[in-house]
Amino acid sequence: MKQSLFVKTNQQRWLEFEQLIVQKNPDPDVLADLFIQITDDLSYASTQYPNTDTTRYLNHLASKIHLAIYKNKQESKSRFITFWTEEVPNQYYKHRKHVLISFLVFFISCLIGALSAANDDTFIRLVLGDQYVDMTLNNIENGQPMNVYASAGQETMFFGITINNIRVSFIAFLWGGIIGGVPLFLFFSFGTAFLLFQNGIMLGSFQYFFYQKGLLLDSALTIWIHGTIEISAIVLAGAAGIVAGNSFLFPGTYKRMDSLKKGFKDGLKMIIGLVPFFIIAGFLESFVTRLFGMPTFLKIGIIGASLFLIIWYFIWYPYKLNNSHAKQLRKS
Repeated sequence: MKQSLFVKTNQQRWLEFEQLIVQKNPDPDVLADLFIQITDDLSYASTQYPNTDTTRYLNHLASKIHLAIYKNKQESKSRFITFWTEEVPNQYYKHRKHVLISFLVFFISCLIGALSAANDDTFIRLVLGDQYVDMTLNNIENGQPMNVYASAGQETMFFGITINNIRVSFIAFLWGGIIGGVPLFLFFSFGTAFLLFQNGIMLGSFQYFFYQKGLLLDSALTIWIHGTIEISAIVLAGAAGIVAGNSFLFPGTYKRMDSLKKGFKDGLKMIIGLVPFFIIAGFLESFVTRLFGMPTFLKIGIIGASLFLIIWYFIWYPYKLNNSHAKQLRKS
């Protein structure tokens, strides 16, 4: 990369760094992240443009950030709170394009699953399995099409579902990044995309199965009581995996392995931020979904509240938080 292009690409970010470190009480975690970014830029500039004003400027800026870190070294007592109120939302805003990609992959997969089921009578059994299809058909004949959600003890179901959902989310993330400390060079983001595709196909064919039986509305009002949060969290977990995978594929000005480490760290924060939502989804599926006699307006209310929670925490709040930080930066 030419020096002029390197400076043009990163200049605005460097100026923002300078404004941040002159604040009275800058966040030490933000400073640490800035220091990593600046030292990466300095390393690149030292290699590509030694003995230039750009390299000397970055060296000076890195020194200032390093000094600011040690002035603010004491760990904030409210770190646990700020992790949920700032760090997680900031990661989802920063990687909002990856969230959109994950959603599109999953949504298109759902459509493919439904269309495949509509055009191939054997497809649903191929995807969902004979045992599940036969069991559901038997439940429909007995007038209890959703009885699968009441077939196990509530506590056992809660722990089993929650642990499985968290496990699936971490697998979706790790397939895009690292397993056992070993980079998945053969998969990158494609492993995560495959899992999203697989789950989307299953959901699309699953919903079409109930549509064939004239139970689409009934099934949706039951399944999406817990599925609104559960499916949304799986899509968001996919975004975290894509962040990790793309950090290796597209390192930008960073060294490839340094970029992978940074992407893995960002993705891990995104995944950890989903754990409470999987717990909520597990609780709803185990204790609420099975209440088949619940009034329709109450079911719609739970689904609507769940959708609002997801949109608020992962889309609207991160946007407002970022705008607030941007305004403070302009004022400083």
